[in-house]
Amino acid sequence: MSSKTQAMVPVIDFSNQNLKAGSPEWDFVKSQIREALEEYGCFEALFDPILELRKAVFGALQEVFDLPLETKKLCVSDKPFRGYSCSPSGLFQSMAVDDAHIAENIEQCLTTSLWPQGNISFSKTLASFIQLTSDLEKKILKMILESFGLEKYMDELTDTTNYQLRIMKYEKPKTKEQTMMAPAHCDQNMMTLLYQDEVNGLEIQNKYGEWMNMKLSSSSFIVMIGECLSVWLNGRLSSPYHRVMMKGNDDRYSLGLFTRPREGYVIKVPNELVDDNNPILFKPHDHEEFLKIFSSEMAKADFKSGVVISRLKAYCSV
Repeated sequence: MSSKTQAMVPVIDFSNQNLKAGSPEWDFVKSQIREALEEYGCFEALFDPILELRKAVFGALQEVFDLPLETKKLCVSDKPFRGYSCSPSGLFQSMAVDDAHIAENIEQCLTTSLWPQGNISFSKTLASFIQLTSDLEKKILKMILESFGLEKYMDELTDTTNYQLRIMKYEKPKTKEQTMMAPAHCDQNMMTLLYQDEVNGLEIQNKYGEWMNMKLSSSSFIVMIGECLSVWLNGRLSSPYHRVMMKGNDDRYSLGLFTRPREGYVIKVPNELVDDNNPILFKPHDHEEFLKIFSSEMAKADFKSGVVISRLKAYCSV
């Protein structure tokens, strides 16, 4: 049986302006990242530049989720895990936009759908957020690749990455007891950088089965590797299970960068990670094709059980 603990994930500071590739500071942070991911699959990233956007970002999230339901439903997509979605209970809502590092995509896919007359401040706020976050993600990815001697793949991976922005609202449960707002799951993407308001609720499971309550500072992201990156690394790192548990009378807002391969790009384990002692564990796959199957199975899942019935590793295991 799993239990809860006050243990916390490692905290790594990315606010140093001298954090340049090849510097002693860079190599130190790189070693911290590798150690944290091997132990937890995640870490807390301190990143002071985000503080300048904090008030505007969460103001924008409140503004968009306060729109009428029929208006929010205008944010649509024919691809899984995009557009507007709402849980059957109505307690969780989200909107997602692909390639959000291109400001025009936020404007066209989100803002214009919801405000035909335009909303410049909303678009600029989210574009600024995704610019800061994607720059941080690239720095972290480069460090991960260097730690495995795989830095030659950096350009290939970044050139084929979909920088998806997802904004989320968890309605106040209005209970004194903990309520499951998002069941335990592993993210299926490459990497997640999540930023939240002052209402806590995110819990991450450590390798001992204990649930750790994440209490992040206002300048912190939680950074998690996803199943897709774990597969690409031939299982050298593992994606952490996490969930959202809430109680009380406050709504919770969060948003994040979810990186995933673009449609058509085949995820394949690098040859450098395969030898006699480390046989290949996963077959090449098109991640978008997997998402189509995964979304269909999720629609049939019993979320009350807290179990997600399909995972990427089961899909592409050798």
